Amino acid sequence: MIKSVSYKSSSIQNNKGHNWENLVSMFFDQAEQLKDKPFLWAKSEGIYIPTTWAEAAKKVTKIANALKKQGVKFGDRVVILSESRPEWCLSDIAIMSLGAISVPAYTTNTEADHLHILQNSAAKGAIVSKDSLAKNFFPAAHKSNSLTFIFSMEEPIITQKLDINIFLWDKVVEEENHNIEAYKEAAKSIKSSDTSCIIYTSGTGGSPKGVMLHHGAILHNCEGAKDVVLEIGLSNDRFLSFLPLSHAYEHSAGQFLPIYIGAEIYYAESMERLAQNLIEARPTIMMVVPRLFEMLQNKIITSIKKESGIKKRLFFRALTLGRKHFKNPNSLTLVEKIENNILEAIIRRAIRKKFGGSIKALVSGGAALNKNVGTFFLGLGLPVLQGYGQTESAPFISVNRPSKIKVETVGPPLKNTSVKIAEDGEILVKGELVTFGYWRDKASTEEILKDGWLHTGDIGIIDEDGHIKITDRKKDIIVLDKGHNVSPQRIEGVLSLQEEISQAMVYGDKKPHLVALIVPESEWLIKWAHDNNKPNRLQDLKSDKDLHRALAKSVGQLNSTLSNLERVRKFTIANEAFTIENEQMTPTLKIRRHVISELYRNEIEGLY
Repeated sequence: MIKSVSYKSSSIQNNKGHNWENLVSMFFDQAEQLKDKPFLWAKSEGIYIPTTWAEAAKKVTKIANALKKQGVKFGDRVVILSESRPEWCLSDIAIMSLGAISVPAYTTNTEADHLHILQNSAAKGAIVSKDSLAKNFFPAAHKSNSLTFIFSMEEPIITQKLDINIFLWDKVVEEENHNIEAYKEAAKSIKSSDTSCIIYTSGTGGSPKGVMLHHGAILHNCEGAKDVVLEIGLSNDRFLSFLPLSHAYEHSAGQFLPIYIGAEIYYAESMERLAQNLIEARPTIMMVVPRLFEMLQNKIITSIKKESGIKKRLFFRALTLGRKHFKNPNSLTLVEKIENNILEAIIRRAIRKKFGGSIKALVSGGAALNKNVGTFFLGLGLPVLQGYGQTESAPFISVNRPSKIKVETVGPPLKNTSVKIAEDGEILVKGELVTFGYWRDKASTEEILKDGWLHTGDIGIIDEDGHIKITDRKKDIIVLDKGHNVSPQRIEGVLSLQEEISQAMVYGDKKPHLVALIVPESEWLIKWAHDNNKPNRLQDLKSDKDLHRALAKSVGQLNSTLSNLERVRKFTIANEAFTIENEQMTPTLKIRRHVISELYRNEIEGLY
């Protein structure tokens, strides 16, 4: 039995009624219309300074001219290796304006990662922002068979001889002339089916594969997303970009969606400065990953627990009534409505100010959002819209609409997107958003594309409202020794919400029961160590029996809420947190299960 749900739209148009064949024409049209309005904001000497739409258009053509002089032409690949900043966006569009293909690279890539991407994509050139990133990239570039030039935004420190021309950004870009009309005219020859970028999957397992995304796929995502946010109103919108632009999620929704709707983009300085940047940028729309929500929830609750009794009671009362109001506004009694209005003014508004005070939508993607985490923020009046997608779909497939948020689902499909559930429960997708395949990898392409349908590898259902509910990742399902299927992600999600636990990985494929690898929550660990006269370094406490007993109590409390099959029977403690830097998490903060399992294999197997 296959159940389908489809949404159709007649054309890809912006709110002015224009048809756009490609992302380049879209950008130049918007730049002409919005001219001297602010577009890209970045910090300079501690202050956010804007680049206007007109200035951005000039800079794009300057970069394109410089690339053209290095022989970049239609279909050539150019790597972008940079932290999020205006030059990232401008370089991306400049590459595409030549009919060439941008190849985003993660700033966390190792030399081996860079070499794989360079060799696989056969990139002709690269744009690199700073020396700290060049250290891993230049050795790979030296080994590349195709790379002929590098544009460096900052002067690099070169410690080895390179057979590649390196040009300083100021010399090759800033000295170029701009010719907007010529590039606007040239953009007319770029078809929606032409590849705009190759995004290499960050990978929770195996080598990254280059997903080819055509102009039409990203435009499809932008049109579908605009249709959703129209419900909250499109005016003076500001995005705060802090996720990596090398990921399809931020690339489409954090960069091209703002261009599509004529919004401004602020670039966050870092994760550490995000709280301050939120207040400065006052964003209306943000792309967020579930792990950030989990960290913020724990931070808010830890902070509230330190407050006086009255403040604590008011907060949790505001949360209770907020959740009740979200579930059914008519369920509040008259007294509760009055109480709720007061708490809105003194509690929820103060918390929303920490997000800048102007948030209209926090779009969650990249991984599954725990239902309790979602309702926590919704109860505080923050509009969380959980979505779903993958790089191969540019990336959005579905998202909750503001008018009907169902926290336990990832919403209905985007406009003009067909979704159906296969007999084995796998989610299949069809539409303009679907990739044409993996770059130079016919075998992998044939595995995911069959009869025009993208086989997502995710298991799910479609409910009576047409909302998709993800039940698991096909490849991540743990099959116990007696054949029972268990979802590790759900258990890991609830484990990490425990006050004592920051991160967890559940293990048990072909085993009689589940075990886990646990990372204690850092602030809790420091306090526990102080109270128990212990050293506060994780490495020194890893074998401490008292710490194991404290964590076992937390795991035991959680086990009482889980089914017999889902219970974690034993656990061991990790040596350190799972991070992007130690390659145990992807750039969108999903755990790399295969890496962690291999690293801790002996310890985990020793639990059985």
